[in-house]
Amino acid sequence: MPVITLTSDWGLTDHYVAAVKGTIISRIPKAEIVDITHSISKYSIAETAFVLKNAYPNFPKGSIHIVGVNSDETKHVQHALVLYDGHYFIGSDNGVFSLICDGTPDKIIVLNKMPEPKYKTFPSRDIYAPAACHIAEGKKPEELGEIKAELYKLKSYAPVLETNSIKGIVIYFDSYDNAITNISDTVFKETGQGRKFTAYFRTEEVTEIKNSYSEGADAEIVLTFGTTGMLEIAISKGSARNLLGLNIYDSIRIEFEG
Repeated sequence: MPVITLTSDWGLTDHYVAAVKGTIISRIPKAEIVDITHSISKYSIAETAFVLKNAYPNFPKGSIHIVGVNSDETKHVQHALVLYDGHYFIGSDNGVFSLICDGTPDKIIVLNKMPEPKYKTFPSRDIYAPAACHIAEGKKPEELGEIKAELYKLKSYAPVLETNSIKGIVIYFDSYDNAITNISDTVFKETGQGRKFTAYFRTEEVTEIKNSYSEGADAEIVLTFGTTGMLEIAISKGSARNLLGLNIYDSIRIEFEG
């Protein structure tokens, strides 16, 4: 039986998490359900994609990931099931899947052949959970809806690359208040080609990448590539978010010697 994971912005004070789990267990009593997080900032697609993209590869192939963030269906946004990298993702095709998938998914299915729920405000319970159970039971995903050619794409979270510079943004803060950007180690190396650089953010200028947070003196600004492979702005033994006044979508510019 495949693992079913839950990622959402519901928090833990309401009935939402329990209702989705109860729906799954009622159909599959021995289902293995894993909470990735329910603390995503409300409606944050970028944060959702970052967390799930860095979590799902650690699960076995065939795992099913329910995404309960910004999931209302609209004229332009549909509920969908996506098969990518051996994993199933179920949620709203609001751009989050395009940020998770580095390549073209193996399959995209619009969930339009499922029973119409009485209310449309809780698709994670009424659509995503039944769809996850359908897959977990070994049934064909094509029975849930029609094949779709491509995902709804969000491109605003990709860094802007030029010959001598990279323009990125902060996309996530971890629990240590380290600011994680959308600039990957690969992009930095390919653009920089070993050249000296200066990174600009807020009123700060930094000219060195460190291998770990502890390489900086206490309260020193540290730029490092973390386990996600993305460039992080940190304060050694401190909060980059508070001490530097950083926010989601704040810009960071890296200029290389030309």
